[in-house]
Amino acid sequence: MTYTQLADFIDNRMRMSHIYQPVMLITLLEHGGRLKDSEIAKSLLAQDQSQIEYYTSITNNMPGKVLRKHEIVTRDRSAREYTLKGFEALSADEINSLKEKAIGRLDAYLEKRGSKIFDHRRKSSGYISGTIRYEVLKRAQFHCELCGISADQKALEVDHILPRNSGGSDDLSNLQALCYSCNSMKRDRDDTDFRAVREAFARKEVGCTFCEIPQERIKAENELAYVIADKFAVTKGHCLIIPRRHTASYFDLGQAEINAVTSLLKQQRKIIAEKDKAVTGFNVGVNDGQHSGQTIMHCHIHLIPRRKGDMADPTGGVRHVIPERGNYKTGLI
Repeated sequence: MTYTQLADFIDNRMRMSHIYQPVMLITLLEHGGRLKDSEIAKSLLAQDQSQIEYYTSITNNMPGKVLRKHEIVTRDRSAREYTLKGFEALSADEINSLKEKAIGRLDAYLEKRGSKIFDHRRKSSGYISGTIRYEVLKRAQFHCELCGISADQKALEVDHILPRNSGGSDDLSNLQALCYSCNSMKRDRDDTDFRAVREAFARKEVGCTFCEIPQERIKAENELAYVIADKFAVTKGHCLIIPRRHTASYFDLGQAEINAVTSLLKQQRKIIAEKDKAVTGFNVGVNDGQHSGQTIMHCHIHLIPRRKGDMADPTGGVRHVIPERGNYKTGLI
């Protein structure tokens, strides 16, 4: 491969869907044109901002916190720096001796525990890419979805709701953000038979309209939910997001199902807004129970596009489920 051929590839023929190709080429060019795949992987990792943020959180909330507590290091929050106390007084021999001692402790720990310490991050055990991990943490607003603690206080991990070895997927709807403590406790104590959970997700009821929807009516779907157009649309584009499992109430949905329907809600909102520029708002609603107006006793969420002028005065929005009480500005409420 000549310079001209490589230059032509980089300038004209390299089609990029991510940063990976140029980073790999740069790394090879900087290391004599030959390098182990694991070293190239380190270069890719160094460019992944979500991974850097994840391990920055690990640094500050795990080893950083413990070493600060023991007064081994100090942290300058504004400069985002750690300082090893007393380092300037150490001789070169002392520094090497301390490094050897730390390496010895590390080697002994690895010999005792082996590669299992990172099993939760391996693909065979449910490894989640940095990009997806970041999306899960962002969706959780960087708080543990079990205890609510902030990522600033305790490192967060991304966990499968339904484990992969029990049939769970890497779909965003099957992932949750848990702090290190909650995730450890869950692994140690949770002896739930997830086969029953998997079967529940597939539960259907004979005669239920939404359990027996023909595939051709489905506009979009994921593992736990799907989208159809409403047959009696209130406005153009009105659609329903429906969990696959047969349950009447929205409040009986599990977290994975809530994630699934929320993902489809956002997806359809974006599609509708991009397709029809006249759409300037949306109503999202759930009829839960007979007296709320629910007629099909299988949970479903309405996504109703709104356009300027589609009614004389839209004030009150969903309050119009009781017409005479809809417009709160009239003083009726």
